[in-house]
Amino acid sequence: MQHGPEGSADMGITDELAKERNRAAAERTLMAWIRTSLSLISFGFGLDKIVAAIRSGASGTAAHAQLSVRLVAVAFVLTGILALVAATLQHRRVILRLRRSDYTYLEEPSIALATAVLLTLIGLVTLGMLVAGALVA
Repeated sequence: MQHGPEGSADMGITDELAKERNRAAAERTLMAWIRTSLSLISFGFGLDKIVAAIRSGASGTAAHAQLSVRLVAVAFVLTGILALVAATLQHRRVILRLRRSDYTYLEEPSIALATAVLLTLIGLVTLGMLVAGALVA
């Protein structure tokens, strides 16, 4: 193996292999976000369908309870969509940076943290609706 100056052929190969590893990591990360987003969207959709099934089976179900569950379902679907859009945009930016010869690492905002904050807010709103429903009943 040659140990030449930084501009040697060995460094070019090493740099290209490092870029390939980063590209593969970006692909795996996007796939993980696709799975996470699909789970959130599916959960929200399933929650809405459960409410629809209950509504068709029991005519005496409270309308405000159905609206509350529908709002939570919409929040899950919306969170999944937002996470997927953010992950797709981030993936595109990473791939475009990797194509450049002067690639430098740039720390980006955390999609995982943003998703966790949204899910925490959904959980707190849901808890509030459950407590309010229990106090009314």
